[in-house]
Amino acid sequence: MLERLLRALRRLIGSPATGAHHEEPIRAESVSATDGATTMSKITSIADVRRHFRNNQEPIYFISATNFNLLGIGDWVNTFRHINYIDCFDGQQRNVFVPREKFPRDFESIEDINNYLLEHKEVIDFIQSRASGDNAGVATFLMFDEHTEEVCKQLGLRVAFPPAALRSRMDNKIETVRIGNKAGVPSVPNVLARVGSYQELREVSRELGSDLVVQTAFGDSGHTTFFIASEEDYYKHAEEIEAEPEVKIMKRINCRGSAIEACATRCGTVVGPLMTELVGFKSLTPYKGGWCGNEMFAGAFSQEVRDKAREYTFKFGEALREEGYRGYFELDFLIDMDSGDVYLGELNPRVTGASSLTNVAAFAHSDIPLFLFHLLEFSELDFDLDIEEINERWAHPDSIDSWSQLVIKHTDESVDLVTSAPRSGVWRMNDDGSIGYDHYSYHPHAAENDKEAFFLRISGTGDFRYEGADLGILITRGRLMDDDFQLTERARAWIEGIRGQYAGQSLQDPVVEEVAVSHAVGGGNFKIL
Repeated sequence: MLERLLRALRRLIGSPATGAHHEEPIRAESVSATDGATTMSKITSIADVRRHFRNNQEPIYFISATNFNLLGIGDWVNTFRHINYIDCFDGQQRNVFVPREKFPRDFESIEDINNYLLEHKEVIDFIQSRASGDNAGVATFLMFDEHTEEVCKQLGLRVAFPPAALRSRMDNKIETVRIGNKAGVPSVPNVLARVGSYQELREVSRELGSDLVVQTAFGDSGHTTFFIASEEDYYKHAEEIEAEPEVKIMKRINCRGSAIEACATRCGTVVGPLMTELVGFKSLTPYKGGWCGNEMFAGAFSQEVRDKAREYTFKFGEALREEGYRGYFELDFLIDMDSGDVYLGELNPRVTGASSLTNVAAFAHSDIPLFLFHLLEFSELDFDLDIEEINERWAHPDSIDSWSQLVIKHTDESVDLVTSAPRSGVWRMNDDGSIGYDHYSYHPHAAENDKEAFFLRISGTGDFRYEGADLGILITRGRLMDDDFQLTERARAWIEGIRGQYAGQSLQDPVVEEVAVSHAVGGGNFKIL
């Protein structure tokens, strides 16, 4: 009780919450949604945030290959729209815009997809039709680059993220280690060095032992994480390792992966719950060490580990603000199963694949989704929220309900043309483990119990299916791993059931296969989610 009174007193006198670097808020004039009058507004409560975004009149867009990362945000933000390359909903979802005419393009990154969309006439016409004078609205992304920023400027869109150059620097795994060290957030014992041979690798990492993990500065889903215990292991990846000016060389530990999302705001860093990660399951991904899902539940790891991860995340968020970064981010932590130590894995300065769970959980719906703090930070509104109180509330076990998701990829080395694919929506599992389509929905909450799951289709009829291609994402209530971090029978049944809904026509000509993969979305060995 005393602590709550002290917090209230700090708010009255304008003092920041403990541990937060409080910046002078931006005061802005806002236009009333009802009468057009210009008024001064200040947001001081979650109810204020909700009311602001429900009354929002400025177009806000999430531009990406799919709408997966921000499922359901449109329920909270008036005028929010997705602009996507892939139509996961067969035209049924009103707030998803997908250009009808597709031009053949070789995409090498998610940035390429977004730039293609922003320069597409149908997309430009759609954005202009909703613009108010020179203000076309707000653009958010999974990934973007300097060219994206320039196109947005031409279109009158304001990018609600830190500059691409800063995001790129923050996304560097080497830089993450250095920021963590400065903030007091430790990484797995490591060295940062340039490597030109196996002998050099062993020399610089002598104190780490012979069983090593090497990561390059950029990369995702296990594509650029190499497990090296011998010279033979090294030569499988020598070309990629030696091409880098510097790599991260870590001692290999017996660990479990985890993820936590947060948002660095001018009032402090809002921290979500610690989630387990599904990594490297052969039934889901062909990539060793590749991310293939998450679980969120109140008992994920011990209380001590959860508290330490939250503490480290807050510290790292405050360090990011000192670097000039603000807004949404995600940290991967490695939990040493032998010692219980919590180590920083990597930083993702953006929304991520885990965002689909963070923003639909009970704590998000009792307050607001984490992404709304991001939108608020990049608005010009004057706000002063008690971040410490929010973090305390979000850390409580009663605020965290149980959700899991599986990212299902094509794991065979074959290439074929998809002739049949499951629909997006709610699917139901029968007593014998078989599954069937139940009804259309755009939101994971439509899955009411652990017998149901929301499936978002990525690869559809007419798409090419190749090794590593994303087939779809399945989100369901409850856990899909056991306490030993192995897939449950229910998880395996869902994986087999979804795979069983796909059919394909083989491509016999190797040249045709090569062309098919090069023109497929994600065929350039990059993640689109």
